[in-house]
Amino acid sequence: MPDVIINKEIFYNPVDFVLKKLGGTWKIPVLWRLRKKTWRYTELQKDIEHISQKMLLQTLKQLEAEGFVQKKTYAEVPPRTEYSLTEKGKRAVEVIEYLRNYGLDLMKEDGIDYEAMMREEALRKKQAGA
Repeated sequence: MPDVIINKEIFYNPVDFVLKKLGGTWKIPVLWRLRKKTWRYTELQKDIEHISQKMLLQTLKQLEAEGFVQKKTYAEVPPRTEYSLTEKGKRAVEVIEYLRNYGLDLMKEDGIDYEAMMREEALRKKQAGA
């Protein structure tokens, strides 16, 4: 296969290309949250554990520049900014969902019950908040 060079970055095949577009620590968690609704910046920041303001802003800018996310700012006081998926972003979420399901299958094969772990985590958070 021929190498593809875009902005001085080499892509060896289409799979490599998409993984570099969606890769990194925070892009997939952001896209995953946007799959069902529009989110405000502060909501995303509260919902995604361990992400700094700088990284969230950088990730959202990258996703917007790549055409996966749409940013809408309202002329209000204080200003309100919302993020939602574009059609391209919705197609990316379909790929992410497939990978997630495949990952869950692989985890089960290795004896990891991830869904049970998520339920336990949610219960812990609920009890801590009560």
